[in-house]
Parts: sequence; structure tokens; C-alpha cells
Amino acid sequence: MIDKLIEIALAVVGVILLMAPYLLLGFAIAALLSFFFTPAWVRRHLGRPGLLQVVKASLIGVPLPLCSCGVLPLAFSLRKSGASKGATVSFLVSTPQTGADCLMLTYSLLGPVMAFFLLGVAFFSGILSGWLTDWMCRNEPVEVPVQEASHTCCCEGNGVQASSPVQERTGEDARSPSRALRNGFITLPRDMARPLLLGVLAAGVVTALVPQGYLADYLSPGPLSYLLALSIGIPMYVCSASAVPIAAMLIHAGVSPGAAMVFLIAGPATNTAALFTLWNQIGRRATFAYLATICVVALVSGIVLDLLFTVVVPAVPHLHEHGASSLAGMPLWQWIASGVLLLLLLPGLVRKGD
Repeated sequence: MIDKLIEIALAVVGVILLMAPYLLLGFAIAALLSFFFTPAWVRRHLGRPGLLQVVKASLIGVPLPLCSCGVLPLAFSLRKSGASKGATVSFLVSTPQTGADCLMLTYSLLGPVMAFFLLGVAFFSGILSGWLTDWMCRNEPVEVPVQEASHTCCCEGNGVQASSPVQERTGEDARSPSRALRNGFITLPRDMARPLLLGVLAAGVVTALVPQGYLADYLSPGPLSYLLALSIGIPMYVCSASAVPIAAMLIHAGVSPGAAMVFLIAGPATNTAALFTLWNQIGRRATFAYLATICVVALVSGIVLDLLFTVVVPAVPHLHEHGASSLAGMPLWQWIASGVLLLLLLPGLVRKGD
């Protein structure tokens, strides 16, 4: 029993060592984005209807570090500012699938092919969903909802938050280096700490206890594995960063990279609370376009990834060299980065009021 716990601990440490430098870089990029992409700036550039706004909404949404619930207030703020349903849905689809932190984490744990593929899918699915929404809702009367979105989130904050009138009057929505650094290195790590470390722990448990490729005979690439990943991902509360170690765990256990990609797309982009809120705020047609686009794009992406790409997933050191000596041989800068990452995540583990 003790040996197994040590094995799990070493696997968890190996995952953290791999992801820490990239995730810190992601926090830095998120801080930079938070400086330039204030809520007021986003509303100003997306607060009008039209196909161009759909493309811009997807392009702006891809790098922002927001989860599927955290994106709702900002998206409906856009809607109240005059954005079309298409632009709103485009922003809602593209934003939670990725983010600067998620892309860096995906690169570190799943490799460059998965990272760039996920980036392209998020951008394309945002445009497709926005166009489909505008087409399906073309005969509906133009109206802008005024009700504030209520939501329950898997990770309670975000790097770019919707502002209130009080914030705008007091200047809190203006560009500020201190605000950007706070969002990138305090708010974002704090809010993702619990789901991220739970995902890392799950990855460590599976990689330590489940033989590599164990599920390959049961879930070979095909419709069953893709549909299973989709059915798990749609209702689950998971942010994009915490979904990455879970995807790495699935690939280690023998699930195809394509099925893992289905989960990476569907999991962060949807959850039951977000779907109910969408239904009330933008109507059933737009909600259907939102959900249908995610399902179809996720399934097609999984199939394309397995057919056309050979995905090489970076190895957790402990799994392939069996022992603490492999971790001791890791570069000092990775250990330092891991220590800094854990210090940034610590406030999110001990926060009060939960």
C-alpha cells in the first residue's frame, strides 16, 4: 500500500514538473491579455451585430482565460451592449475551450499537435456557431435581454471579468498594470487551483496504477469512444486547464488522442448550468446552435485527429524510468517553477467561505 502511494506521489510530482514552466508562462500571457482586453474594450469592439463581429468574437475569445461559466457575465454584457446573438454565441463557444494558460498546459502535457489543433478548433467552432446562430435566428425580432446572468462556476473567477457600472465610473475597468498582474498571477491561479490540482491528482493516480494502454482494447478509436467522451464532457463542470491533465490521463490509459480531443472541446465549452442560462438569455434556437456546433465539431475533430495526425504525448518522467532518481535528474529551473506554481495555487486551496 505504501509503495502504491509513493508511486502515485511521484507521478503527481512528475506531472507538475512538466506543466509548471508552461503554466507560469500562460499566467504571464493572461496578465498581458488582461491589460489590453478590458471588458470595456471587448464590448466596444463586439457590441455591434454582423458577420465581422462573429469572426472578431471568436478571435478575441480564443486566448482569454475564461471557463464555461465565468464567460457568461461578459458574454451577456456584450449582448446588452448590442452584440448579435451570433457574436454572443461565437464568444461563448470559442472562449472556454482555450486560453493562454490552457494552451501552454496542453503544449506541456499533450504536445504541440494537440495544442495547435485545439487552438484551430476553438477558433473555427466559434465562427461556425456564430454564423449558424445568426442564420437560425434571422427571422426573430431584434431584442436585447436585460436580465443579468446568474451562474454557478466550476472555477469561481476569471482573468477578464464583466464590469459593473460602478467599476466603469470609478475607473476599475481601465487598463492598469497592477490590475493585469493581479488577474494573471493572483486571481487566475487562485480560481483554477482546486479543479486543476484535482485533475493532476487524478492523472497521477491513473498513470501510476493503470498500465499504459490498458483501455486500448476496449476503447479503440471509433464512434463508441468519441460518443463516450462527448457524453462525459457535455454535462461536466470542468475548466479548460483542469481538463488537460484529465485528457493526458485518458491517453495514458489507452484512449485515442481523438477521443481525448472530443473531451477537451466538449468539457470546457459546456455544462448544464450554462445551458440553462443560455436558454433563458438567448432563446432555444441560439442554444441549439451553440450545443449542436460543439457536438458536431468535437466529434469531427476527434475523427480527423486520429486519422490524419500521429500525436506524441510527452512522457511523465516517473512512468518511464521508474523511480525517484528520474525526478531528481530534472533541471533545477523546473523544480523552481513548480515551487512558484504551487505558491500561486495555494491561496485557492485555503480560501475561506467555501
